[in-house]
Amino acid sequence: MSSTAVPAGETQGGAALIDGKAFAAGLRGRVAAAVEKLKAEQGLTPGLAVVLVGEDPASQVYVRSKGKQTLEAGMNSFEHKLDASASQETLLAKVAELNADPAVHGILVQLPLPPQIDSQTVIAAIDPDKDVDGFHVINAGRLMTGGKGAEAPLVPCTPLGCLMLLKDRLGDLSGLNAVVVGRSNIVGKPMAQLLLAESCTVTVAHSRTKDLPAVCRGADILVAAVGRPEMVKGDWVKPGATVIDVGINRIDAGGGKTRLVGDVAFDEAAAVAGAITPVPGGVGPMTIAVLLANTVTAACRQAGIPAPELG
Repeated sequence: MSSTAVPAGETQGGAALIDGKAFAAGLRGRVAAAVEKLKAEQGLTPGLAVVLVGEDPASQVYVRSKGKQTLEAGMNSFEHKLDASASQETLLAKVAELNADPAVHGILVQLPLPPQIDSQTVIAAIDPDKDVDGFHVINAGRLMTGGKGAEAPLVPCTPLGCLMLLKDRLGDLSGLNAVVVGRSNIVGKPMAQLLLAESCTVTVAHSRTKDLPAVCRGADILVAAVGRPEMVKGDWVKPGATVIDVGINRIDAGGGKTRLVGDVAFDEAAAVAGAITPVPGGVGPMTIAVLLANTVTAACRQAGIPAPELG
């Protein structure tokens, strides 16, 4: 049985399913209400600019979805498409233009980029206060040092979405043992920093970790973000643990068909865990919803007004 066989919010194998799709819908609703209030009281319409280089089919679908949800939330959506052959200088010029545009409060350059463009150089060129992906080194540093107020970071969308799901499920995370499997700059490292800020005891595990199953079994919170289909097995999970599966992997389902699975062997883990995110329908829907929330936060900070609490 796949994770899609049981509606999120119900249980399978003893574990409660964490309904990321429903939480994301609620978050988008709160964003829309905040935008309406900003327009009415401040004359401020948050604007999100997305830059797509090339014709990658998955990126095109993702950018269209971002644009649609941005408009549905009442924000301005600016889409900029460059040819796959565009030079790094051309992209950097576009970023500089968006940095200087007061109608643009958030800038997102869709990854991956073509081989002639260095992603880190482009990310570094984005104004950190408009970096709604949270990838700029200044935002990474602010996250690590616990920046507050004007020095508060814009946080990468996927790990922030994971944290929202965890706090919604568990409430206070203080004192819990958390294991993050994966050390990417996009998910693993910022996820660990967010959990540390919630006073968890955090272990970052990876491909070189000795006895990885035993490390995972010590986790009250287990976050899998490695990009390897069903790597985390049921006997890696502590009974009653909360499992957040960030992976989205397409595997052969036979008969020329494919299906989506996470980094966790869902059925095995659901038999042991206290709660688990399904794939699809768990972490995935949270990413764009948090992107919209980050854009509202960025717009408020740039306008010098308090940002609403949306999570």
